[in-house]
Amino acid sequence: MTDERPWERWLRREPATPGAGPPGPEPPPWGRPGSPGTPVSGGTVPGSPGAGRSGPGSRIWTVGDVTRAVRDVLRGEDAFRDLWVEGEVGQVTVSAAGHCYFALRDGRSQLACVFFRAQRATSPFEARTGLRVVAHGRLDVYDAGGTYQLYVDSLQPAGFGDLALQFEALKARLLAEGLFDAARRRPLPRAPRLIGVATSPSGAVLHDILHVLRRRWPLTRVVLAPCQVQGDAAPATIVAALARLARWQDPLDGTVPDVLILARGGGSPQDLWAFNDERVVRAVAASPIPVVTGVGHETDVTLVDFAADVRAPTPSAAAELVVPSRQEAAAGLAALRGRLATSAERTLGAGRSALAVERRALARVHPATVLAGERQRTAELLDRAGRAVERRLAAERDRLGRAADRLPLVTEGRLAGARAELAAAAAGLAALSPYATLERGYAIVRTADGRVLVDAAATAAGERLDVRLARGALDATVTNVRDSG
Repeated sequence: MTDERPWERWLRREPATPGAGPPGPEPPPWGRPGSPGTPVSGGTVPGSPGAGRSGPGSRIWTVGDVTRAVRDVLRGEDAFRDLWVEGEVGQVTVSAAGHCYFALRDGRSQLACVFFRAQRATSPFEARTGLRVVAHGRLDVYDAGGTYQLYVDSLQPAGFGDLALQFEALKARLLAEGLFDAARRRPLPRAPRLIGVATSPSGAVLHDILHVLRRRWPLTRVVLAPCQVQGDAAPATIVAALARLARWQDPLDGTVPDVLILARGGGSPQDLWAFNDERVVRAVAASPIPVVTGVGHETDVTLVDFAADVRAPTPSAAAELVVPSRQEAAAGLAALRGRLATSAERTLGAGRSALAVERRALARVHPATVLAGERQRTAELLDRAGRAVERRLAAERDRLGRAADRLPLVTEGRLAGARAELAAAAAGLAALSPYATLERGYAIVRTADGRVLVDAAATAAGERLDVRLARGALDATVTNVRDSG
């Protein structure tokens, strides 16, 4: 008994020391005189001898004191912080906030449990009344209710036994390595041309996947890598199938798979255990092609689901996830067509309005309109110019007429004076003219070269001479030259 904790002896209602007398209620260690937080005087523990009386070395506990003391003991024990508890689920209640409350019970006892919304959101399995489950969590005291309860962080069907512990241990180790990080997950292609499927070639799973793919998106092609999905040899064949799909290339056009589906139908946890194998989990995490897992039913969770890029609840759901729906695509195209038509009509309407505005604006500046206006303006300018020219010509005519009138008068006067001067000059010229001299019987004699001959010595016998008389002329020939003396 030396290794037994004091609170365990108190719970068993055994004497604190052997031979201390008949068994009786022993006060818990936190209520003994001198224990931490215990006053040196006060009342007695309710229900013990002397209850209702107060005296040295005893105290009266409040409900909160007892609750906190029990809570401190529970929190101080490592065993209560990492519990696996198996039992049948009793009445289940889900609060408006999403927290789940239920009890685990066996043939003799029951344990209150709370499954908070945050933990429920990551759990693939839900508590259902009457199901036998294994819950993991920590034991603590709810102060307000004065009850101890299991704060559940994971829930799974019972029957796993050691497999559940192996599952959790491997899950924790791979999680610590980062294989399950959400940042590693890749988006799936929107419309894959080629899908690789790793599953058993027999059974309904492959048929269901192909049926869904043909129904939803018949444009895609499928390449199958057969593998075992159950038994000791299954992990190696699954790893090999994933490797073959990662290397596969269409010999005709070089197409490679855009996405992989790793699938298996439902079964017991033992049947699905190949998908918890570390080799398979690492192969899924290392795949160069995005992987979608569809293993078992919706409530079945395997470690490959955490390593995959996307987890589907079933194989058929995996096929649904990797391809779009042709009906949805057609509806989307119809919606886009409608939006395009609406946008085009709106654009055309705006264009028509703008064109009408431009036409009205153009009507004001249309070449024909502008030309007609310019013609009219030109005609008006020509009319104005014609009238101005006519006025100017009339004024010039009037001025010229007046000038012409003055000019004949001046010209006539000047002509008269000129005539008088001319007559006088003519008279003077006549008086001085050699022709007048000729009238008096003289003549002008020129040589053949037109020289006026004034000296007989300037000619010689035989030279022809032109003799000019007052009226007429004579051709003469020199027969003899005489001296003027």
